[in-house]
Amino acid sequence: MVRKAAAAKSKSEENGLPEWAENEIKFANFKEYDIINRTGYFLDINEEKKKADIQLYESLPDGRTIIEEIEISDNSNIKDFMKGFVYEYNIKISKAELSEQLVELLKSKYQLDINEIYKFDLENAQMMNVESDIVQTTPQDEDDE
Repeated sequence: MVRKAAAAKSKSEENGLPEWAENEIKFANFKEYDIINRTGYFLDINEEKKKADIQLYESLPDGRTIIEEIEISDNSNIKDFMKGFVYEYNIKISKAELSEQLVELLKSKYQLDINEIYKFDLENAQMMNVESDIVQTTPQDEDDE
């Protein structure tokens, strides 16, 4: 019985992270790092989970321009958000340092050079009034020519 359990455990570790590593990431102690303003638009909105995917025009400090499953603050009315419109976002960034043991595992087994992980919270999203670059002509404009 003990051998079967050990064999099953080692096989699952071969296909993913060991349980201790998953637990370290899952229960990471995040500390507030920064609050930033960025513009972008919603790619996907999940009202049930109160999360969204957003595309940013300006990159985050770590270089990424897409945030997947950003947590949406209870202060925001998620039902008012619309995909495809430009928003100004207030994003709270929190980060957690990883243990030396996990950093080494990620480097050796997965070739990932990661020392910390980030969590993003959408504090506020304000739709921007962005005009199109296309100038529409009116019939009066055409008569002037």
